Amino acid sequence: MCLSVPAEVAELLPGDMAIVSIDGVSLEISIALIDDLVVGDYVLVHVGYALAKIDPAEASRTLELLQELGSVGQELGS
Repeated sequence: MCLSVPAEVAELLPGDMAIVSIDGVSLEISIALIDDLVVGDYVLVHVGYALAKIDPAEASRTLELLQELGSVGQELGS
């Protein structure tokens, strides 16, 4: 199964690279697959690559759902 997560572009770097923030964690990724990104855009990230630009509202909702899943998993593990 493949999972991509939303991330906000925090900084554009040379060589089709960028720093993104995923729920407060910074990560350097490749943005070679996407044109016309600017700081503040949201992208779906999978194994170090930005796959697609997404709407900020969609990114927010997806992150909320992932946090809810994490909470349920912690409750089940207790």
